[in-house]
Formats: sequence, C-alpha cells, structure tokens
Amino acid sequence: MKKTHVYAIPAIGAALIAVLAQISLPIGPVPFTLQNFAIGLIATIFRPREAVLSVGLYLLLGAIGLPVFAGGGAGIHALVGPTAGYLWFYLIYSGLTSYLTSHNSSFIRIFLANLLGDSLVFVGGILGLHFLAGMPLEKALIVGVFPFILPDLGKLLAISLISQPLLQRLKNQFYFAN
Repeated sequence: MKKTHVYAIPAIGAALIAVLAQISLPIGPVPFTLQNFAIGLIATIFRPREAVLSVGLYLLLGAIGLPVFAGGGAGIHALVGPTAGYLWFYLIYSGLTSYLTSHNSSFIRIFLANLLGDSLVFVGGILGLHFLAGMPLEKALIVGVFPFILPDLGKLLAISLISQPLLQRLKNQFYFAN
C-alpha cells in the first residue's frame, strides 16, 4: 500500500465520523446520532487497520478539544464521562466488523457483522452509564439501548444497502483493488 494511503484513508474516515456525529438529536443522556452509521460504513468498506485508525483518530481529535463528538462535544471528559463506553467500544465495532466483512460480502453478512459490532457498542454504553454515571443496569438499558434499537436497525440496513454498490464503484481504486 502506498504510504499516503496509510494516512489518508483513516483521516477520511475520521472526518466522515466527525461530520455525521453532528447530526444529533438529544433524547436523554445519550443522543441519537449518525456516528455509528459512519463507523459501520467505514468498518464495512475499509480494512481493519484503517477502520480502527479512523475511529482512533476521531477519538484523539475529540480528546484534544476539536468539536467532533455528538453535538459539537469535545474534550477528554467525553472519553471518561457517562457516554464514554459508547465511544471506546466504537474501536471494537470498527475492527470486528471490518474483520468479518470483505469486498465480496453478502448483504446478510454485512448486516450481521454490523449488528454484532453495534451490539457491542451498546454493551460498552451500558457499562459506561452504569459505572461512570452510577446508573443501575436496568436504567442504563432503558435509557441507553431501548430508544436506539429501531433507529439503529434502520442504520444497519442502510449500511448494508449502501456498501455493496459503493464497493463496486471503488473496486478499481488502488486501496480497494488489493
């Protein structure tokens, strides 16, 4: 792989996450955003290393104070606050989903890989809400998972529908051809 791709691909991924994170609807302590849509799309299209680096760069940019988190949030406190579990588990989502998918993956495989990754983000979110916000597990589940099940299923369907034609269009580009 060309050296420029090593830097450019994760930067593009981080920028996509940052932009889509700004589409945010506050519905309690955890906002509805398109962050996980961006992460799922990146995880499906990028190789595991670039997918994880995209999320890592995104987290680093937010930690140093750039307003890239949901609703323009920024700062290290976001990575140790009540919703930190979601953010940290995005690393797992991106790596695992990318590992489980390839450019030849079927709609079902893409959907199931993203469902697994997204489900693990919910586990991280529940743990964060429980341990960092002091919420009982039941309440963390009620405020941190239930309101997002249907919207996330819609996002996962969209990722699954968008990624295959997108990969077909990109298949002759250097990074995607190998």
